[in-house]
Amino acid sequence: MNAHVPTAAPALVDPFGRAISYVRVSVTDRCDFRCVYCMSEDMTFLPKPDVLSLEELDRLCAAFVRMGTRKLRVTGGEPLVRRGIMTLFRALSRHLDSGALDELTLTTNGSQLARFASELADCGVRRINVSLDTLDPDKFRAVTRWGDFDKVMAGIDAAQAAGLKVKINAVALKGFNDGEAPDLVAWAHGRGFDLTFIEVMPLGAVERDRFDQFLPLTDLRAALERRFTLTASAHASGGPARYDDVAETGGRLGFITPLTHNFCESCNRVRVTCVGRLYLCLGREDSADLRAPLRRSESDEALEAAIRAAIQRKPKGHDFVVARAGSHASTDRHMSATGG
Repeated sequence: MNAHVPTAAPALVDPFGRAISYVRVSVTDRCDFRCVYCMSEDMTFLPKPDVLSLEELDRLCAAFVRMGTRKLRVTGGEPLVRRGIMTLFRALSRHLDSGALDELTLTTNGSQLARFASELADCGVRRINVSLDTLDPDKFRAVTRWGDFDKVMAGIDAAQAAGLKVKINAVALKGFNDGEAPDLVAWAHGRGFDLTFIEVMPLGAVERDRFDQFLPLTDLRAALERRFTLTASAHASGGPARYDDVAETGGRLGFITPLTHNFCESCNRVRVTCVGRLYLCLGREDSADLRAPLRRSESDEALEAAIRAAIQRKPKGHDFVVARAGSHASTDRHMSATGG
C-alpha cells in the first residue's frame, strides 16, 4: 500500500453547508448471508475486474482523508469475506496513527469476527456495528437464509474479548421480530452493547414486498415503553439515529427512521461502492464514477476533482417511500451493492 500522504486538500462542503466528514466504503458486494430484506437468494455478483483492488481502495480512502474525512466505515456486502481485507485495514491505520483520521470502523454480520476481531483491534479499530435481528437460532436462519447463529455469537464474544466496543443493529420486521424487541434490548444492554433499531429500507428488488415487512418504529417504541422507561438521550453520534436512555437497563437505545422521520438535515456522509461509484444519498440514484479517474492516472488530481464536483450535487434529503402499490424498491440497487 502507498503510505505517501500529500498535503491536505480543502475540506468538502455540500451546497447546504454540511461538511462531509464521514465516508462509508464498500469493499465487496459479496456476502455469506442472504438476508431476506437485503438480497435475493440467487444473487448475481459483480465481475471481479470491476471491483476496486485493495490498493485502489486504499488510495481512494486516502484522498477522502486529505479532503477532510474524519471517519471511515468499511462495509460490504460482508466486508470480512473480502480476500486479504486485513491488508487494507493495516494500511488505513496509518491515518489513525498520524491523527488525520478520528475513527476507522466497520459494519459486519459477525460471521467472521472470531477470526478477525483481534487483528482489527491491532489495526486501531475500536468499535464495530454487528447486524443481528433476532436471538432465536431458527428465526435467525430463516431471516439470513445461510447464517449460523452460534458462529455469530462466537464472533461477538471474540470482539468483546479483543476490547472492541460492539453496537447491535436490528432491522425491525413486522410479524418477525417486533415481539422480540424487548428481549433484544435486555440482552444487548446486559452485554454492555448499545442497540439500534432500523426501519426496513426500500433498496433493491427482493422476493417479498416491503410493505409487508415494514414496521414503523413509532409502533415499536410504543411497545417497548410498556416494559421500559425511555427518556431522550443527550448522546449524538453525528449519524441518523435518535437515542433514548433506558432506565431499567442503564443502556442506550437508538432508532433510525428513514421513512417515518427524515433525518437528512444534518447528513455528513457519502457512500462509495466497491466499484468506485460515489453515492451522495442512500435513497437516490445520482452517483459519480471515481474508478475511471483512479485508473486513468497515478496522480490524484482528477480523482479529487471528481469527488469535489460530485459533492456539489449532494441533495438536501432522500425520498424513501414504502407503500402498497409498486413498492418493491425506491432504487434498483441492493443495499449490498451500495454498502451498508
